[in-house]
Amino acid sequence: QVQLVESGGGLVQPGGSLRLSCAASGTIFSIGHMGWYRQAPGKQRELGAIITSGGGTNYAYSVKGRFTISRDNAKNTVYLQMNSLKPEDTAVYYCNVYAMSIPTQELSYWGQGTQVTVSS
Repeated sequence: QVQLVESGGGLVQPGGSLRLSCAASGTIFSIGHMGWYRQAPGKQRELGAIITSGGGTNYAYSVKGRFTISRDNAKNTVYLQMNSLKPEDTAVYYCNVYAMSIPTQELSYWGQGTQVTVSS
């Protein structure tokens, strides 16, 4: 079983920055893709950024150039550095990790979500 714990959310003014963290723990044999999704009130959950086990990244157009996803494999942790934040970035941010807690079986795991609010 794999557990994900998110941290780093909060209230910030437009143009400010936040750094989200998501740490995986439990029985982990390997971790594949890691990513950050977000969901604003009344809207569908959308992909913000992903990072592969090899370090390759992909970003949604809306965050490209402002957000940076990274990972520390030794700590089983994925980060999202968010700069130049806009009110439109306000949402609950969810960490998603593909991991093997049982050999040969890779499953998707979700964090509990952390609120990011960008407002004056």
